[in-house]
Amino acid sequence: MSEERNAIPLIITGICSILGTVAALWWYGYLHFAKPEDALLLSEFTMLKTVPGEDYKISLQPAAQVAQCIDGVLVMFDTEQKGLTGVLVDNKKKAVRCVGQETAQKLEP
Repeated sequence: MSEERNAIPLIITGICSILGTVAALWWYGYLHFAKPEDALLLSEFTMLKTVPGEDYKISLQPAAQVAQCIDGVLVMFDTEQKGLTGVLVDNKKKAVRCVGQETAQKLEP
């Protein structure tokens, strides 16, 4: 007895399962679709070199980002876009470290 099965319901069930899983992960925040405005480029920031005895001028208005040292790495939070968090890195994707807090050390075997 060779009965042929209709594969269309199985395909539709599989596609709906995948879409439902993606929707549930997105709804609960485990999946984020990045938009171009979510990214802040390092070129948007400038480091002012401080030289003893020289004055420099900065704006009195604070930036929309705040930084915090977490596990020895400088983490930036955006105060205007809720949930936008990132690690400050250089052009080689190396994280900017914090001074004054212990950082994780590489263990030698």
